[in-house]
Amino acid sequence: MAQASGSYHHGDLRAACLRAARELLEEGGSAGLSLRAVARRAGVSPAAPYRHYADRDALVSAVAAEGYRELAGYLAAAHPSPTTPEELAAVAVAYVRFALERPALFRVMFAEPCDPTSEERVQATAAISEYVRGIVRAAFPEADADALSTTVWALVHGLAFLHLDGKLDTSTAEVVDGQVRSAVQALFTISPAMS
Repeated sequence: MAQASGSYHHGDLRAACLRAARELLEEGGSAGLSLRAVARRAGVSPAAPYRHYADRDALVSAVAAEGYRELAGYLAAAHPSPTTPEELAAVAVAYVRFALERPALFRVMFAEPCDPTSEERVQATAAISEYVRGIVRAAFPEADADALSTTVWALVHGLAFLHLDGKLDTSTAEVVDGQVRSAVQALFTISPAMS
């Protein structure tokens, strides 16, 4: 604990609080996440986190923003600039894998109340939205990019939560990957017929 306190004195309180919040999330989900619990975990006074976070929603927004940035990196690593439906399916698989590998963080990103004025979170979510629109535009230049990107994101996001909530088979990574690829490819198979 003395080390966390020392980090605070070196100007790293914000990072210590985020690290503590992430640890608490992974251990027990969002129910046990509070500024007081974060302060205890970070080894600082109960009032210290308030220097960076006005309330729990602000803390959750900062954690979520960090998650969105990680997700963006994860998706880009799956394929830096997908232009085909197959490459887009690979990015969809990465999205679902991210959710399954970081379930508490993913739920905070998408299911927790947040600070709607958090510029950090707004920018991070906008970057993900633009990324999805960009890859849809590249893969389907004739399509309505906004409508199709919303459709693709809704499909993949729904698949992520169906897997997280145990509604779809998660017995192996290969099974999950196959389900996601099949769903995405099914969407693109029927899309031209619908125009």
